[in-house]
Amino acid sequence: MNEQALAVHRAFYDAVESGDVDLMASLWVDDPDTSCVHPGAVPLRGTSQVLRSWTVLMANVGYIQFFLTDLEVTILPRGADESQTAVIVCTENILSGEGMTSAESFAGGKAVCTSILVKDRAGGRTAGDWKFWSRHASPIADLAMEDD
Repeated sequence: MNEQALAVHRAFYDAVESGDVDLMASLWVDDPDTSCVHPGAVPLRGTSQVLRSWTVLMANVGYIQFFLTDLEVTILPRGADESQTAVIVCTENILSGEGMTSAESFAGGKAVCTSILVKDRAGGRTAGDWKFWSRHASPIADLAMEDD
């Protein structure tokens, strides 16, 4: 697994949990073709639209924490000396206080997420760093049946 790509992936969740808009902005490639699909929503295109959506989400969630499981990392192209793409798939186990009136009340949920990170070629301070190119999260339905 590529530790640098995983560190950027973890920083993404740190940004959401702490509401750090500047950190979030530093993690995305600045390109009109970037994309993000939030659970149950239409795809967003372009870095400014993607970052706007995260800024709104972070401003409206009082508490959120992610516990990541089933983490899989694929570096493409396989075997290349200078890989340029990382595909990271994980399950997000989400604990949120969104919409709750008491600190003792929390909501939970699960989503499966695919993140595509690329090496930033823009130059400057972040040249060669991994950046988010695309992210897609889908809710996982809880199909557990109650016993009679």
